This record gives sequence, C-alpha cells and structure tokens, in this order.
Amino acid sequence: MPCAVPDVVETPLFVNCPNEQTLNALDNSSTLADDARTFMTLWAAIILGVVEGLTEFLPVSSTGHLILVGHALGFTGEHAVSFEIAIQLGSILSVVVYFRKRLRGLLQQFTTDPPSRQLAYCIGLAFLPAAVLGLAVHKWIETHLFGPVTVACALMAGGVVILIIEHAVKERRIRGLGEIGLREAWWVGVAQCFSLFPGVSRSGATIMGGLVLGMDRTTATEFSFLLALPTMIAATGYKIVKSRDLLFQGDPLLFPIGLAAAFVTGLLVIAGFLTFIKQHTFTPFAYYRIVLGILVLAWLG
Repeated sequence: MPCAVPDVVETPLFVNCPNEQTLNALDNSSTLADDARTFMTLWAAIILGVVEGLTEFLPVSSTGHLILVGHALGFTGEHAVSFEIAIQLGSILSVVVYFRKRLRGLLQQFTTDPPSRQLAYCIGLAFLPAAVLGLAVHKWIETHLFGPVTVACALMAGGVVILIIEHAVKERRIRGLGEIGLREAWWVGVAQCFSLFPGVSRSGATIMGGLVLGMDRTTATEFSFLLALPTMIAATGYKIVKSRDLLFQGDPLLFPIGLAAAFVTGLLVIAGFLTFIKQHTFTPFAYYRIVLGILVLAWLG
C-alpha cells in the first residue's frame, strides 16, 4: 500500500517509507552480507586447518599458532577454542596414515613380539602424566592461558630451551624405537606435561625430552609422533564430546573442512620433517619461536 505522506521523494532503490523496491534492496543487501560472512568463515576454517597441520608436528606449538591466527581473524571465544582443539583430529589421522604399517605391526605382534610389546607399553606409560594433569587443569588453562601474551612468552622461552639442549646435549645412545625403555618413556611423558601451557608445543616438549634422555633426533621425533596418538585422541575426543553443540553451530561443514585441511597438511609435514631432521638440528625452529614471540609482543603494543 502506498505510504500516505505528501511529496514523497523516491530514488531508484530507496524511499522515505517502505515500498517494494526498498524491501527488495534491503533483502539483497542482507543476503550479500550473509554470503560474505559465510565465505570468510569458510576461509577461516581452511586457514586454521592448514595452520594446525603445519605446526602440530613441528616444535613451534600448534595451539599457540591457532590462538594467534584466531585472534588475527577475529575468531575467538569458547567456540574458537573448541574448534581449534577438535580439528586436531585431522592431524591424528595423518599420523595413523603415515605410520600405518608400524601401527599395524604393533597391533598384530603385540602378543608375540617383545620389542613391539615394549614400544606399546612405552607409549602408554608416556601418555599417563599429561593425561592425568590435563584432566585436572584443562579448564583453568583454557580460561586463563589461552591468549596471545602467554603464547608469545612461551614461544620465546621454548626457543631458548631448544637452543640450550641443542648446544649442551650431545649423547645419542638410543638410536631406534626398540631401544627406548620404560624409564625414558616415563620422563618423556613428564616432559609432555609442559606442553599443557599454550605456546610450549607438545612435539617440542617430547622431542626435547627425548634428546635429553639420549635419543637421536629421528628416534625422539618418531616416538613423539606415536605418543601424539593417545594424547591427542584423548584431548580431542574429550573436547568434541563436551562441545559437540558448539562445533556444529552455524555451517555444519566448517568443522569437517578444517579437519580435512589439517589432515592433508599434516601428512605432508610429517614426511618432510622426518627428512629434514636427518640432516639438520632443531636450531632454526628455536630462532623462529623467539622472533615470532618478539613480533607478537611488539604487535600487541
């Protein structure tokens, strides 16, 4: 119905009272805005998945990078924390695929092959310290420590620790997974507890722990990757169960898209990283951590 206002001034799209053209234009603008938000959210899920896959197995802290990138993208809050932890499932799957032959052998030969049984016991024992401590303090950590300042400080501190260990620890008496004993496994598990602090890095803590205990770089790294399975399955599974409603709010495809991006990227990183450490030290990652931490603090002002 025409608006009963004298001398109505109308443009091609808008009028000083509602009419059909005005309502259509507003509907179209709303649709465009929704499409833009969906597009940006989709790219945020892909970016976070790639960041997770790139950093989960490097000693640079995937959680720390996800927090920093999430803040840069404006993706924060409880939903963001749940999403960032849940997409680690993609990285878990990349470990399963890459080490599928070794894992199959562990399962098939557990009862008949002592070295396989020993390695399985070592992985289980190393899993326990962080599992128990994490269950007790995870909520407090998510509430108080998931921020860019704490991540930046942990990145720098971890970088310094890596430099010290690379300089001071030269003994490499353990040169294969079959040579790892329960004592070494336990202390690697204790080292993993430090990674509960965002920015420390789970792989960094366990690999450095392995080096201190006398493992060579390849052995320490492979044990860290295998230890990631029970550790990340427990943490990710718990978060998915507790936050399943949050994860599928809005577009239900965002979580599987982020997971797929983490899986593909993680698979490539595992292969490349194992090749890299055969000829190089972890020193470049230490300097990267320190520089990134400084830049983040400078950016925060």
